[in-house]
Amino acid sequence: MEDHIILSMKGISKNFPGVKALSNVDFSLRKGEIHALMGENGAGKSTLIKVLTGVYELETGEIQMDGRMIVNHSPQEAQQNAISTVYQEVNLCPNLTVAENLFIGREPRKAGFIDWKCMNAKSQELLQRLDIDAEPARMLEECSIAVQQMIAIARAVDMQCKVLILDEPTSSLDDDEVEKLFALMRKLQSEGVGIIFVTHFLEQVYAVCNRITVLRNGELVGEYETEKLPRLQLVAKMMGKDFDDLAEIRSERKAVADSSAAPVIEAKGLQHTGTIRPFDLTIRKGECIGLTGLLGSGRSELVRSIYGADRADGGRLKVNGKEVRIGKPLDAMKLGMAYLPEDRKKDGIIADLSVRENIIIAMQAKKGMFRLMSRKEMEDAADRMIDLLQIKTANRETPIGSLSGGNQQKVIIGRWLITNPDYLILDEPTRGIDIGTKTEIQKLVLQLAEEGKAVTFISSEIEEMLRTCSRMAVLRDGQKVGELSGEEMTQANIMKTIAGNEVKKEEQEVKAHE
Repeated sequence: MEDHIILSMKGISKNFPGVKALSNVDFSLRKGEIHALMGENGAGKSTLIKVLTGVYELETGEIQMDGRMIVNHSPQEAQQNAISTVYQEVNLCPNLTVAENLFIGREPRKAGFIDWKCMNAKSQELLQRLDIDAEPARMLEECSIAVQQMIAIARAVDMQCKVLILDEPTSSLDDDEVEKLFALMRKLQSEGVGIIFVTHFLEQVYAVCNRITVLRNGELVGEYETEKLPRLQLVAKMMGKDFDDLAEIRSERKAVADSSAAPVIEAKGLQHTGTIRPFDLTIRKGECIGLTGLLGSGRSELVRSIYGADRADGGRLKVNGKEVRIGKPLDAMKLGMAYLPEDRKKDGIIADLSVRENIIIAMQAKKGMFRLMSRKEMEDAADRMIDLLQIKTANRETPIGSLSGGNQQKVIIGRWLITNPDYLILDEPTRGIDIGTKTEIQKLVLQLAEEGKAVTFISSEIEEMLRTCSRMAVLRDGQKVGELSGEEMTQANIMKTIAGNEVKKEEQEVKAHE
């Protein structure tokens, strides 16, 4: 890694109505460096990137590229200044081929027409140079998310970028895909590209980054060499605390839920053909039950069949001891259920509406169109949730789309808490949000269980569920394959339960061939 600074940002400030997003922030990137930009939601990471790339106007401060003063007024101008961004949600065209996506807007031409042979050849050369396993003529939509991410990076690299910004590129990738992405990042690093890596995953930062810059509340905390900054110190700097708050949570969780408590949910042979096989599940008052399993195991599908988002086509369901039929989510809401979906952008927030409107929408739906809430009821409900969940917003009328991801998540949680549910489903409530907000949500889950709510908690992070859940159901290939509680709840036992059936199958096959 060289010490040559290719990008320097000094004294960057940015204000929005009622919010100071950045205050006198410095940031520098060296040639051939992978530099992590870290901080809690609302710390100013996205704002700093958007000021750099011209999405937001530069108010105060200066930006230099290779010692030359620049001001980007648009992402296109940033691209001309050799700065490219690849976002979490890939900004490509799925209905075009890999080659067309690589060269869109700059296709090689011959006699005024696109030179397809030349474009495919150049694409092949670029993909091979970067070790990307994709065919130029293949439709992009047929490629995995990981490959799509890499193609977006390849496009940026081919446009001669010196600074590559990767904004949460690994959030939708599995471990093998992450390793492939890291291999590509290291290759670009060796070629002298400076990479700004925005992520919430600590493990990934320590696996691939040379330096770390930490922001908190719109201010610079500091720049550090990764190998000289212990993980606990990094967490402390991000949170502004000198203790491991997550360890406190672990000690707060009850070892075993009260098995004598009244069942809130009793599912017998419940199923949805094609997604989840018949399962039995009992969830008691004051209990937080986790659903774990590999990607595609049926965790979300199981709760969707309970809630009526996917209508169950077999089995029976009791809610608070009474057998019910749930045809649609509104039926579930009226029975005291609430569901926070996995994809908050697609199924959760209504971006054009205010924080107040997003909070009260479920309560109004539950009341019905003939019992409209008064303006004061709406405002009181919104203020109560903003205060309870410590939602960082200028005011209740702020559009939810302008809030950070973690604060959007809090708004959706508030939406359901205001309905006072007996049973709350939280599907990946902490995905893509910072450590501090994760901690707050985990504590909230424990508090809700203490208050007698029944909670189902789904997370891809097993450690997170071990901290918060009193019991765990294990799923595999759309089937519930076991339950663990108390001392049984360990990462090793969960892995064994997931793999158990396959292990037995392999043993039987070996015996059959003997």
